[in-house]
Amino acid sequence: MAEPTVKPTEGSVTEQLLENTLRYALEREYRGYDYCDGLSSRILQTLPIENKWVNIGFQEVAKRSPINIRAPLLIPKRRSFKGSGLFVMANVTAYELTGRKLYLDQAEMLVNWLLETRREQPFGWGHNHDIQTLNTTVERNTPSIVSVTYITLGILEFAKHRDTEAYALIKEHVPDLLFDTLEYSECRAGARIKYKSTQQDGVYTINANALGARLLMELYHEFENVTYRDRAELILDYVVSQQTSIGGWKYTDPPSASHLSMDSHHNGFIIESLLRYGELTDSRRYESALTEALSFYKKTLFQSDGTPNWDEKRQYPRDIHAAAQGIITCSCAGDVEFASKILDWSLGTLYAGNGQFHYRKQRYYTKEFTLMRWCQAWMSYALSIYAREKYVSTQVDVRTETGDGDS
Repeated sequence: MAEPTVKPTEGSVTEQLLENTLRYALEREYRGYDYCDGLSSRILQTLPIENKWVNIGFQEVAKRSPINIRAPLLIPKRRSFKGSGLFVMANVTAYELTGRKLYLDQAEMLVNWLLETRREQPFGWGHNHDIQTLNTTVERNTPSIVSVTYITLGILEFAKHRDTEAYALIKEHVPDLLFDTLEYSECRAGARIKYKSTQQDGVYTINANALGARLLMELYHEFENVTYRDRAELILDYVVSQQTSIGGWKYTDPPSASHLSMDSHHNGFIIESLLRYGELTDSRRYESALTEALSFYKKTLFQSDGTPNWDEKRQYPRDIHAAAQGIITCSCAGDVEFASKILDWSLGTLYAGNGQFHYRKQRYYTKEFTLMRWCQAWMSYALSIYAREKYVSTQVDVRTETGDGDS
């Protein structure tokens, strides 16, 4: 078993908040409501008809209601596959920071659960519920690059400390998912993949492509297959080609394919992926795009005090996922100070205490309920990244002050 990459220290305020947030999820066995889980309603499932518009009605009412009506709709609390991947990473980092075996045991339990619940053909994970779109019903656990990316990252982090069967499965199957199931194809600007196999032909989700490239870079770093790096670069070339003149990215190519514009947390995914590419390669290939993106992200998608905006035009809703991703993105970019401002806003606006975070602040009211993946998993992961980066920056300062740093 590998030694912790960060030596245990006396608990800081941030570490205590991370532990409380993880405890909230652990006490509920990581089960809760999800963002788009309306089709899981037992009332809907007893209706004698199958109708797209009825499905959309249940899905959107559950998603958009100002109060949480999932209990009256008999929507069950479940573990999220993607959320579990995030919780794995948060628990591994909590172990590295505190040395407490509890967190590594929890990560192992979640990795084993993900192993048991994986989809065999095609390999991977999606959402733990059906989703209705205007074109089709996406079946539960249809693999998507976003879910598979965060689950794979969690498995790779866990495997640094304990052996797991999941490691070999990732090595064997994830490249096939990217190249075959998600239809990797080269284009004039580079290369593209689908978000999931059911995505409409000719439509590409830009942040999903960035995450796919990030995943390929992680696989290259782990398994030293240069094909993964080369194809990751082609996908990132495509992603960068879609950057707008103001520095951000629309949700889809073409932009008309989605009602979303340059929303906050999806732009954060792209920036984080570009940052990770630079970290793994020490390359300046995307430096100009990254500089423009970070400026746009901090100045347009956040206010100077760390308050998150929804997108480039709208302030509301102010969303916990946007805040969490902001903490992650700024921490990874080395701007722990601005990440701290976003965390302060989160604690002052959407924190219920005892490790629990609420969902959203609308203009005139707040959605004071908790979605396990959207709120708890993302904030657990964000707090773990922030605590790690803050600890590392503190150690660098200490070495510099004592003359132990590089001259």
